[in-house]
Amino acid sequence: MWWRETHAEFERLKGEGNRREMRRIVFSGEVPGIIGYIDGAPAAWCSVAPRERFPRLERSRVLKRIDDEPVWSVVCFFIAKRHRKTGLSRRMLEAAVRYAAGRGAEIVEGYPVEPANGSTADVFAYTGLASVFRAAGFTESARRSETRPIMRKRTGKR
Repeated sequence: MWWRETHAEFERLKGEGNRREMRRIVFSGEVPGIIGYIDGAPAAWCSVAPRERFPRLERSRVLKRIDDEPVWSVVCFFIAKRHRKTGLSRRMLEAAVRYAAGRGAEIVEGYPVEPANGSTADVFAYTGLASVFRAAGFTESARRSETRPIMRKRTGKR
């Protein structure tokens, strides 16, 4: 919910309020992201939707829009601890691109972290790692921060 709300809204709804808000989104018919399963059990989550669903991006000096192209945004990953470092985040990113393309997206954009020293704690990698985005065919489109590129991939839809 972090990317979908203002700071004040997020703080006011913290905890159960944000869980209720996510349920409201799901029950409205909007799909807020994709879930990856391994052996029938949920193992990963990736939040992907049209950029307009994530107003916090526009308020960010680092992540604000770079042009007027319509894009879908990948803003958040969760990979269950036992499935980390197995390539699952790349597979989730590739699935998010396919999902967005299937709904008409021509460009998918992400905001991964690129650690200055080459590694980062898992807790700071929730937007994905730039190396994973590169491996999935994304290229850097802008960089307003040393550690936070804006990366894009064209889906081939036109």
